[in-house]
Amino acid sequence: MKFGTKAIHAGIEPDPTTGAIMTPIYQTSTYVQESPGKHKGYEYARTQNPTRTVLQNNLAALENGKHGICYASGLGATDAILKLFKPGDEIIASSDLYGGTYRIMVRVFQEFGLTFKFISLDDPANLEAAITPATKMVWIETPTNPLLRLVDITAIAVITKQRGIRLVVDNTFASPYLQNPLDLGADIVVHSATKYLGGHSDTVMGAIVLNDDEIAKRLEFIQNACGAVPGPQDCFLVLRGIKTLHVRMQRHGENALQVAQYLAQHPKVGQVYYPGLTDHPGHELAKRQMRGFGGMLSFELKGDSMPEAVRVMESFHVFSLGESLGGVESLCTHPASMTHASIPKEEREKNGLKDTLIRLSVGIEDIADLIQDLEQAIG
Repeated sequence: MKFGTKAIHAGIEPDPTTGAIMTPIYQTSTYVQESPGKHKGYEYARTQNPTRTVLQNNLAALENGKHGICYASGLGATDAILKLFKPGDEIIASSDLYGGTYRIMVRVFQEFGLTFKFISLDDPANLEAAITPATKMVWIETPTNPLLRLVDITAIAVITKQRGIRLVVDNTFASPYLQNPLDLGADIVVHSATKYLGGHSDTVMGAIVLNDDEIAKRLEFIQNACGAVPGPQDCFLVLRGIKTLHVRMQRHGENALQVAQYLAQHPKVGQVYYPGLTDHPGHELAKRQMRGFGGMLSFELKGDSMPEAVRVMESFHVFSLGESLGGVESLCTHPASMTHASIPKEEREKNGLKDTLIRLSVGIEDIADLIQDLEQAIG
């Protein structure tokens, strides 16, 4: 199947009882057994739920993987991956990454004995220099949040495979429509399904996709034993959202490119971070490993004035100021005080994240209205 067909059909069958074309919401906590241990594949809803099973199979198909596993949030999925490791194990992560990922690594798992290194992975040679005998995993985002840097998944995978290190790629910004890290050599793909997969800002969920049977078995054990599972209503909403993922991502990308081009020529705008612009340092890499440039971009105003940046964010009418991304509606976010506030200021600035940076999740509205909103807000 091609992607658009997989989004609608892969892993999904009509309900065997009624023929319903949409997967039912199995709103139940338990299942009747014929005899102790004799059942129809479902025992207790934390362990399995038919709505969740269909979603997991659909997500695995979209990422060209064998196993899909869903969690109550993107950080729930991150938590499960980090639980694969033991005290003393070292994890190397890209220095430009989601603030919640940094927070759970440093403020939760570091307390339990894991060690973390945050380095720039724009150049794969940086990884070679950072690896030690204790390194067990490399964690990357590409494009990164919020500076839209590109990391060469294939080049990083060559290094990790040579050393027997697991490679995890957070594919939230790209979505499976634009990028499939497993095909490029990654071991595990993680998503905040809250974002583009759900696509309508109405649910919170995380997902993991992988091929390795043993690691999948361990992650499924963690899913059940630790209990960070999504409810059937949320699974239904993400399944529904995925059916339009390909058409939404096309429009997100078309709009974002026009917004980035508009901002790049605006006399009051300094730097624009969007891999679809030809002067972006990762533009050629994005063309190689992605099928489009996505709906996310960030920009800075000339003068680097915090009051001016705040004025602009408060002046939007179509772009809404709020956390999150990936919904059909356009959002504006201030990473330094919102999504990345958990990263110390000196760390943020060292990585190039200024307090005046504005991040946009460009929605699927009419592009003329988005440009007009930017025009009146920036002035």
